[in-house]
Amino acid sequence: MTLENILSVTGKPGLYQLKNKAKSGFVVESLLDKKTSIVGINHNVSVLKDISIYTYTKEILLKEVFKKIAEKETNGPTISHKSGKKELEAYFNEILPDYDEERVYASDIKKIVQWYNILQTNDLLGTLEEEE
Repeated sequence: MTLENILSVTGKPGLYQLKNKAKSGFVVESLLDKKTSIVGINHNVSVLKDISIYTYTKEILLKEVFKKIAEKETNGPTISHKSGKKELEAYFNEILPDYDEERVYASDIKKIVQWYNILQTNDLLGTLEEEE
């Protein structure tokens, strides 16, 4: 599995693995509870592979940010996404010192940290290397 098959669905918690495409949307499996469901075409779905983070000089792919977190944490879990705003921003500043603080919000950092921990828990960090 690669990040091409990992989805974020607006309004639904966590991450989802794409299982199949259907006429009315997608069949997905939650990486949180392993439940299968159908996401309609009216939902806003983002593929993790296509997400980038703004820095002051360029945009960095989300997988590169995940790699930096994995390197810092030696592939272990990172801080909780429920940490305070200042703690999350300070942590993210360690990972990506030149991130654009005006365009990358605390809510974005919270999602990135949560998604990293979900991937780590599901032993999917290796997929970051497979895509090379």
